[in-house]
Amino acid sequence: MARSLEEGFETFIGWLSPLLSEHQKATAHRESVKRCMENNFGCSSLIETGSFGNGTGVRHYSDTDYFARCPSDRLWADSAYTLRKVKEALQYTFSSTSNIMVKTPAVQIPFGLYKSETMEVTPAYYGGQVSTPFGDKYYYKIPDYTGGWMDSSPGAHIAYVNRENDRLSGKLKPLIQMIKAWKFYNAVPITSFYLELRVTKYAENEKVIVYDIDIKNIMKMLNDNQLAGLRDPMGISGNVPACKTLAKRLEALSKLNTAATRAIKAVENREKNITDAFYWWNLFFNGHFPSR
Repeated sequence: MARSLEEGFETFIGWLSPLLSEHQKATAHRESVKRCMENNFGCSSLIETGSFGNGTGVRHYSDTDYFARCPSDRLWADSAYTLRKVKEALQYTFSSTSNIMVKTPAVQIPFGLYKSETMEVTPAYYGGQVSTPFGDKYYYKIPDYTGGWMDSSPGAHIAYVNRENDRLSGKLKPLIQMIKAWKFYNAVPITSFYLELRVTKYAENEKVIVYDIDIKNIMKMLNDNQLAGLRDPMGISGNVPACKTLAKRLEALSKLNTAATRAIKAVENREKNITDAFYWWNLFFNGHFPSR
């Protein structure tokens, strides 16, 4: 139990941190995945990306992501076809693993019960180097949602988040984790990449982070702009959509409106009735927030 909101949020952040054992269950298969991708597509390396690589993962929910760097001439112009071929090769290698599936831009391999024990393998080929405020970074071509290929630079995006996290005394990454936790606990179909960039872009204008107030502000911002696409702050990935389809965006908007209302009510009660504030934050996080 927590005596104050600050204690409640610190406890909650501790609960969100992924366990090393979760990560190890997925990465234990790394070499087998690498051999499969090497034998079938000439893969030279697996590059860890995503929430685990960036320190913004959520326990039991964030999977382990890798770019499988392959020569462009071992992949196909149609990225959707490429993903199907990668899925077939991985299914053959891991014949006893069920539910291997394409989840653009990757192929998803569930190695355990929790999502965190799932590996996502994204076929990628080297695109070159791009100039960023953090120096030149590699970028890669990865599948987009229309059968083409889009630019992605995990190194640039990690550096961007790290810069703002350092400036804000290490409080940005926990803030991102909590926004992602809301997404996972309420099954909101917004992409984690969009949330990570959107929250970091919001934080550029902040001097300090106060978790409950900033969560409320972010939810209101997302609701007010109706999950509009975000121009990649690093100028690499173009316009980043919040959701993969229109149907998912409409579903997300409905859940977002409810969440924004709950966050506003929680903050309204932060001074006058802390018990009610805990009540609204528990609703916001679908029963996962610490009790008072």
